[in-house]
Amino acid sequence: MPSTYNLIVVLGPTACGKTKLAAALANRLNTHIISADSRQVYKRMNIGTGKDYEDYIINHQPIPYHLIDILEPGERYNLHEFMLDFFATFKQLQEQHITPILCGGTGLYIDSVLRNLTYASVPNNHDLRKTIAHLTHPELIAHFNKMSLTDFTTKADLSTLKRTIRAIEINHYLQQHTFTAEVTPDIKPIIFGLDVSKELRRTRITQRLQHRLKNGLIEEVEQLLKDGITHEQLQYYGLEYKFVSQYLLGLMSDEALEELLNVAIQQFAKRQMTYFRKMEKDGQIIRWIDASVNTNEQLNQVLAILNSNN
Repeated sequence: MPSTYNLIVVLGPTACGKTKLAAALANRLNTHIISADSRQVYKRMNIGTGKDYEDYIINHQPIPYHLIDILEPGERYNLHEFMLDFFATFKQLQEQHITPILCGGTGLYIDSVLRNLTYASVPNNHDLRKTIAHLTHPELIAHFNKMSLTDFTTKADLSTLKRTIRAIEINHYLQQHTFTAEVTPDIKPIIFGLDVSKELRRTRITQRLQHRLKNGLIEEVEQLLKDGITHEQLQYYGLEYKFVSQYLLGLMSDEALEELLNVAIQQFAKRQMTYFRKMEKDGQIIRWIDASVNTNEQLNQVLAILNSNN
């Protein structure tokens, strides 16, 4: 009997241990990991993005991974580029009869390939956004419903203000341009999420940040600056790079750096969980695994579910 899935997903908020679980699972299944992290695509941005290369070594055996270290610092990467890279990698592995593991915490990236957001390549229209920025969510929906029909109209997601603005933007684009959707592989996912309590999440984030600050995070950012990356570019990469950049500019003390960055990462983790819960509301089934138990126990729970779905 063939498997009911062709992609395994391991997701969760930052510092929950998802890479360790994905690597252990990849080792057991003899498969590859595809990263779904918007910042780990950059070379030499290792500590701040939490690549933790050692997690990809199991019993002295390297776990093959993809979409890590594929761009130079200073370059930009977007959702559409990720989708192209993911589908190309997925197709290549599928041709080798490999069922990969998509692992990461960038909910938009994961959601985009699971729902195959065909119109992700439609560019942003900043002028249009300015003209509708003052409208409330109900007013935006009414605006969308008055627009001319396109192939996208019935597929539009108007559930939130941001999604409705994007829907208007896409519909507006399609009224003026010919759009040909790219042919992509059929994705049949089975999704696992690491469920971590707020208290444990806060503790792990704080401990990990303290470790990174003591073990080269500031020096990593200093080296990026020496390599020609500007403070403005560091702001774009957010969180660790944004705050350490401000610290190196003399805008905050050592104590403020740790305190403010810790708060920002905690808020980021909360937003990640909000996005994953929204994915569930949109119809994705996420099988939650207790992040407080050790990796072996997590692995056994995942394997038992996978076996029941074969």
